[in-house]
Amino acid sequence: MKLIRKGEPLEESPGLLLPDGREVDASSFGEDYDEVFFETDGLERLGAWAKENADDLPLFAEGERYGSPIARPSKIVCIGLNYVDHAAESGMEIPEEPVIFFKASSAFCGPNDDLVLPRDGHKTDWEVELAFVVGKRASYLDEEQALDHLAGYALHNDYSERAFQLERCGQWVKGKSCDTFAPFGPVLATPDEIPDPDDLGMWLKVNGETVQSSNTSNLHFKIPFLLSYVSRFMTLLPGDVVSTGTPPGVGMGMDPETYLKAGDLVELGIDHLGSSSQKVVESR
Repeated sequence: MKLIRKGEPLEESPGLLLPDGREVDASSFGEDYDEVFFETDGLERLGAWAKENADDLPLFAEGERYGSPIARPSKIVCIGLNYVDHAAESGMEIPEEPVIFFKASSAFCGPNDDLVLPRDGHKTDWEVELAFVVGKRASYLDEEQALDHLAGYALHNDYSERAFQLERCGQWVKGKSCDTFAPFGPVLATPDEIPDPDDLGMWLKVNGETVQSSNTSNLHFKIPFLLSYVSRFMTLLPGDVVSTGTPPGVGMGMDPETYLKAGDLVELGIDHLGSSSQKVVESR
């Protein structure tokens, strides 16, 4: 299945992207795609319900806004420096163990919402990433069990304000958590929709120019390991997001360094997970 949510912010209705391309409103299922939904075998129940009802569900209005395909998670866990060539362009080495940092859940937003530049920021950067969503509570998970705890995959742009992240002391979270810094979606694709998560093409453009072009085959730490590893430091709740890292081509790695400004357009995508775009606007 491919889960979507559409509607105005905080008023999104759950829906489905059907194999024939129709986007249907699944509000009559009676549940949003949140922690309780995933924790109570919601995907299995939704799949059975959709087989009986999908053909009779109403279409979303054409042009209706995409929200994030899941409700706001309890946490967004990110993995840093997980592509060898991105670490090199950042002047760093791949760590012996994954670098873990957080994005505030208040950064979570729809895939095509505006990117709002933060006040006092001047080095806002882009990062196309493959993210996965946890489907079952996970604590001290063995790697062999990891994929059984996976709800699905989604496209994520891990925006970063480098001046806050690297020049303002303390942890990276300050540069990762500004409002609108986690556009997510447009779809959550269940694992059966993805032929091979270790072979997904990914790309990102700024003002029509391709700046990131890679493949998830270049991930250093793979998804089962990451899910198991993170679960040894915190309990992952159903609906939590883990973002797996970005390939090279970020603005910080360019010569000269290049960052976003109001009026820019960022577009990105991953095979089987769709695409998204964000217009860059000044702080409100």
